[in-house]
Amino acid sequence: MDIFTVSLFGHRNIDDIRFLEEKLTPIIKEFIRAKSYVSFLIGRNGEFDEYAASVIKRVQKEVGKENNDITLVLPYSVKNIEFYDKYYDSIIIPECLHGAHPKSAITLKNKWTVEQSDLVIVYVERENGGAYNAMRYAKKLGKKIINIYSNT
Repeated sequence: MDIFTVSLFGHRNIDDIRFLEEKLTPIIKEFIRAKSYVSFLIGRNGEFDEYAASVIKRVQKEVGKENNDITLVLPYSVKNIEFYDKYYDSIIIPECLHGAHPKSAITLKNKWTVEQSDLVIVYVERENGGAYNAMRYAKKLGKKIINIYSNT
């Protein structure tokens, strides 16, 4: 099966949730409908991650989950993982992160996630932070990028 992998990154705080939903929903629908199978990779480090996961779950309810899944990518083990287990189709902690210092683990997780991706969807409105760095890394690797904040 040909799996198209999409990762999502955005800032910890989002000012306009409605804007995010309006921009992200049609993109998610388009890829689910156009690809034979889509695997969404997402973190859980702030408002963008929570809202983006929520958009994906709503689209899944509308169009089905037969050809897509949503995976939570964690930088390290967390308490109450069973809570997340009920929400996401799968949870992974990349092997390369085992033993990584917690302060560097999120950056390493973001790099690993970008490396797995065919497409990187970002919500980047400023030139700093983890989402911005993930976008820069994706550009460096020649990944296709959609910045829903700036429509690029």
